[in-house]
Amino acid sequence: MYQVKFYKGDYLERQRAANADGCVAYVEQHFNSCGDPAVNYTLVITGANASQTSRNWGRWYASAMAREFSLPVGGDQGIMVGGYNGRGDFNLRYTRMPALLLEPLFASNPQHAEWLRSEAGQTHLARILCESIQRFFQDGVLIGFSVGHKYKTTRSNDRGCGVCGGGWEADYAEAVLNKTQALLEEVEAVQEERLVQVMDGDKVLWDLAIDPDAEIAWDEVRGVLRINQPQVGASQPEVATRRRKRRSSR
Repeated sequence: MYQVKFYKGDYLERQRAANADGCVAYVEQHFNSCGDPAVNYTLVITGANASQTSRNWGRWYASAMAREFSLPVGGDQGIMVGGYNGRGDFNLRYTRMPALLLEPLFASNPQHAEWLRSEAGQTHLARILCESIQRFFQDGVLIGFSVGHKYKTTRSNDRGCGVCGGGWEADYAEAVLNKTQALLEEVEAVQEERLVQVMDGDKVLWDLAIDPDAEIAWDEVRGVLRINQPQVGASQPEVATRRRKRRSSR
């Protein structure tokens, strides 16, 4: 359903190529860095001329990142329009589709660096990006990816900032985008139902389609997830079958 294409060259060249190919969305992956290793938040940059879709998409991604990694959001509810005094703006300004520059973690923060260097952390990052694309671009088609710093025509040796504990920003950014590509290319259909999922790490153990108007409450003392309206679109025997299937696939 989704196709992914990586764009290389200088940033203007990448944007023009993505426009010519008719991409429906464009993502440039970076990680942040700071002289203070304690700095701790997640942020998305949009172009100064960003559409409302870009802004909504960026805020949704930042909010999901904040929940996943227990981080505060930076900028204006997770986004910074036009970048840092213009830095980041020209990476996106010439796209004709919604576009984001992601800076979800700080490569200079030891805890963040541990996450982004690990397979598990990269998978969490990829899953959130994949889910954000599915949510905002349900028709699939072509998604453009850009690895920040890497593959530029000028400054061809640029790899971004050094990562605490070893390695370079651009290499880990590319790893996350590669994992996201694999997840997107596994998607077979538009998600037309509201789903509740139980996950163990990056494995979905159980899922259930629920009424779009249902309210959900988690009782952490009893360990009960309560849904206040019945499931839509499946009988109870079908739910039981789905549960058995999930458990048998572990």
